[in-house]
Amino acid sequence: MSAIEQWAAAPVIAHATRRWHRRWHWLIGKILYGSAIDRHAKARARIGLAILAFAAVYSIIAARLLMFALASNSHVAHRVVSSDAIATARPDILDRNGKVLATDVRVPSLYAEPRRLIDVDEAMELLTADLPDLDVGELRERLSSKRGFVWLKRDITPGQQREIYRQGLPGIGFLNENKRDYPDGAEISHLIGHVNIDNQGIAGIEKWLDGQGLAALHMAGLATDRLQNPVALAVDLRIQHVLHEELAAARAKFGALAAAGLVLNVRTGEVVAMVSEPDYDPNNPRQALDPTRINRLTTGVFEMGSTFKAFTVAMALDSGKATLRSTFDARMPLHMGRFDIHDFEAQHRILSVPEIFTYSSNIGAARMALAVGIDGHKAFLKKMGQLDRLRTELPESAEPIVPKRWVNLNTATIAFGHGLSVAPLQAAMGIAALVNGGVLIPPTFLKRSEAEAQSLGKRVIKPETSGIMRYLMRLNAERGTAAKGDVPGYYIGGKTGTADKVVNRRYSSAKVLTDFMAVLPADQPRYLLLIMLDEPHATPETHGFKTSGWNAVPTGGAVVARIAPLLGIAPRMDLPNADQLILATLRESR
Repeated sequence: MSAIEQWAAAPVIAHATRRWHRRWHWLIGKILYGSAIDRHAKARARIGLAILAFAAVYSIIAARLLMFALASNSHVAHRVVSSDAIATARPDILDRNGKVLATDVRVPSLYAEPRRLIDVDEAMELLTADLPDLDVGELRERLSSKRGFVWLKRDITPGQQREIYRQGLPGIGFLNENKRDYPDGAEISHLIGHVNIDNQGIAGIEKWLDGQGLAALHMAGLATDRLQNPVALAVDLRIQHVLHEELAAARAKFGALAAAGLVLNVRTGEVVAMVSEPDYDPNNPRQALDPTRINRLTTGVFEMGSTFKAFTVAMALDSGKATLRSTFDARMPLHMGRFDIHDFEAQHRILSVPEIFTYSSNIGAARMALAVGIDGHKAFLKKMGQLDRLRTELPESAEPIVPKRWVNLNTATIAFGHGLSVAPLQAAMGIAALVNGGVLIPPTFLKRSEAEAQSLGKRVIKPETSGIMRYLMRLNAERGTAAKGDVPGYYIGGKTGTADKVVNRRYSSAKVLTDFMAVLPADQPRYLLLIMLDEPHATPETHGFKTSGWNAVPTGGAVVARIAPLLGIAPRMDLPNADQLILATLRESR
């Protein structure tokens, strides 16, 4: 089209454009105001449109600011999670009475973003001035790295945080983390366990908690709420304190390498107290790396000595191979191939079953086990839970050391506690079944009712056999090897054990393990107490003896005298002896 033609067509195009605009305005007006245009309605509509426009603009601005804020936080969180774990929250752990055993506290931790640092040397100089324990080489390596996030020091004090904050270093910041705190320190360490720097359980009940789903919640980011339900344990901190104190005193008094003990509810299987000395402070978990600080009650396995005679006697009675009136020849040592079995306090005569128990005769116990036979012996100990690894809430557990080839000699020696090594908690579980009516109840560190325990329990001996074992245990405290553990008013029953330790593949009488299993009270048992001393020494007070009756037994008596009132056991004075109270009751019930 030529310029003249364009000039001629311009009025037509302009007219068409004006018509299109009028129609558009008419359509908008009809939509906004209807067919009858009202000036007031038109003004209100314009104001409304303006408000909507401003609201939309400010909404967009607010949304962008929120996105920037969230993006910043998530970016830091992403860097933390992708490179270093951050300590998240854990539930409180309580004793059976609600006393806090473990809880979380919030502490600041120092981190750096190396990419944002301006001067690494200046940052190092200022940081080491406030934190002189920082490793200079490691600090330089972290600050000079190309990573987006690095930890510099976890768990700093509020004072250190204030000083570093005043320095105003770019790329240096703080994150509040959860730190596990154990108010009672070492007193309950082997039971409660401990966590690592990231608040993850690595031992004891703390590790068990992670296995129950807490670790998965942490990974999903859902365990950051401190309002998690607390975990109530069966342990009674009052009983724990007494046991810890008495074992520490006994270890010092007898110069023992270690000491351990527990209190077990024989009706529920609840572990009310558990101590293994030397222990460690869970607030300083590095101490747990010391191999001498293991939990000897679950992680260690030991030949338990004459306490195993309780199993032997119960086996013979329950199988019908012996009765209380049965006798066994203990006049001479028992010859087994190249070996001779002797009695520590030899009577050189034929002994009855009660005498074998109270004199703790190795010869008599061996003859009883041989009367039952190898297969019967193995089957009984397996039924009593002594040949398999004991599983509890504590991850730390040891496999029993069982003879690979079980012959008559093994049966003879295991009958009096040599040749089979078990975890002490495992042995305590079995002895508890012998006195609680004959039901083997798996031990637990969590609270459990008697009804729940009975549903989990398994009958292993007849109730009548259990009654006889209660009688023998009490008889032993009246006039046997456990006499030094008797506490007037509490009717204690018990069995002692002294085992020579293996040194260079040979038994050494110079190093022994002593233990004492006490039931409280013997006529209607509620609790079992185990006291164990590893390599105790003789003292002038013990007249040169280092057997259980001179160290573990009196220690057990001291513990009972203090814990019985706390356990709700009232003293009963002027009670008749075992023959009159327990044995007479057994005869009447037949």
